[in-house]
Amino acid sequence: MVGGGPGAFIGAVHRMAAGLDGQMEIVAGAFSSDAEKSAETGNELHLDPARVYGSWQEMIEAEASRREDRIDFVSIVTPNFLHYPVAKKALEAGFSVVCDKPMTMTVEEAEHLCRLVKTTGNVFALTHNYTGYPMVKQARKLIEDGTLGELRKVVVEYPQGWLSTLVEATGQKQASWRSDPAKAGASSALGDIGTHCENLVHYVTGLEMEEMIADLGTMVEGRALEDDASILIRYKGGARGILYCSQISVGEENNLTIRVYGSEAALHWKQEHPNWLHVKHPDGPEQIYKRGNDYVTEAAADASRIPAGHPEGFIDAFANVYKHAARAMRAQIEGKDGSASEFDYPSVQDGARGIHFIHTAIHSSETRSWVDASYSPPQ
Repeated sequence: MVGGGPGAFIGAVHRMAAGLDGQMEIVAGAFSSDAEKSAETGNELHLDPARVYGSWQEMIEAEASRREDRIDFVSIVTPNFLHYPVAKKALEAGFSVVCDKPMTMTVEEAEHLCRLVKTTGNVFALTHNYTGYPMVKQARKLIEDGTLGELRKVVVEYPQGWLSTLVEATGQKQASWRSDPAKAGASSALGDIGTHCENLVHYVTGLEMEEMIADLGTMVEGRALEDDASILIRYKGGARGILYCSQISVGEENNLTIRVYGSEAALHWKQEHPNWLHVKHPDGPEQIYKRGNDYVTEAAADASRIPAGHPEGFIDAFANVYKHAARAMRAQIEGKDGSASEFDYPSVQDGARGIHFIHTAIHSSETRSWVDASYSPPQ
């Protein structure tokens, strides 16, 4: 693991998710740019001190020189500016990668990782963890099967309220780096949560963007990056979309919600109540699908670990990204092939699509105009 030291939030989430199914074990890490803090985390995790490093460069170089027991992959849980250099060096050293989003700072970096993954043949998984929820997979299958008919409208929103004041001025670690262009990149709200909206729509519906017009705003005085975004989207094939993400929506926690309206039916899923999927029909009663039941699709069943009636949530969904990445890595090690359903994790191409989305939305907002949003990442 690179990152995830003292005071980090997402590093601990990754460690719990990776270990949930007993398929992965953390054995080495560079948990902080401060060698003492890295050693502190390594000690807490009971790791061999010889495999706890003071820098990520040192870790990758040292682990690459090991033979029998070298690491299989690197989990990157740092602020955004380190995602690309760490992933690049890890792939070049022969390691697979699981990386937090957004994948890189620029489109050029994202496309380079796409080509590097193809050249090396290594696994690259991006932790858009909301794709791991069973009912998200159920929603995807219903749309694939034509239950909704022709898709006409998609509304996706991710409101939070935790940055409704200038929290970063207090030195709060999570707010400080997310509001710093040098560490977060060109965006805050879009990069942190808007990319989840973009990815969720693409995963569930398969729709590709054609055009967009975006309105990005910095609502808290003194903040360096945007904390609110509203986007109108035209998808290829004629569907229309609304994407709203906000870090200043007072009272909201993590209210990621997607609604998809077709010519025959509609569906509605909320991340804060993830075990239910609502399907609405114009000529009949509303249906509610619940995870863990025998009637759900194979992908939804595979994403569940416990019987119906017992709630599953954020860590379980996160773990499904790691579970599928582990299957892909195991298949690579054993020289076996597998189906797309067996290796159902967000890819390096999904990462490139997200970076293109961020920069396209920024361009649209700056020019106050509809812009071309179509994009095909390198395969």
